[in-house]
Amino acid sequence: MTFYSKRPVQTKEAPGNTGPYSQGLVVGPFVYVSGQGPLDPQTKAVVSGTIEEETMVTFKNIEAILLAAGSSLNDVVKVNVYLQDIGDFERFSRTYATIFERVKVLPVRTTVGAGLTGIKVECDVVALQSRQE
Repeated sequence: MTFYSKRPVQTKEAPGNTGPYSQGLVVGPFVYVSGQGPLDPQTKAVVSGTIEEETMVTFKNIEAILLAAGSSLNDVVKVNVYLQDIGDFERFSRTYATIFERVKVLPVRTTVGAGLTGIKVECDVVALQSRQE
């Protein structure tokens, strides 16, 4: 049986933790990214806007954590999406498609309506680590 250690991932290019959890973890060949929203990494303020704008900021934060872990959006295998208003599903999906348009194999995805407060979208991902550190 193989056991893997956990290595935390931390970058100033994404918002710091707002609670007792890691921005991301590398466990074996996988990178787990905690739920990210449309927060400015420097000010930690919500970048409020349309669902499209908030989605772009959210994935910019996710990408920063993935890069710090030796991964990328191309390596994402699973995305969990939480929308404040499930009525934003189609608009979110169009923006999401542009984010992943260059990815050869699209990740699996689950999208649910959630009781988010102050933000329109939050996402977490699981990715493969593309380079070993």
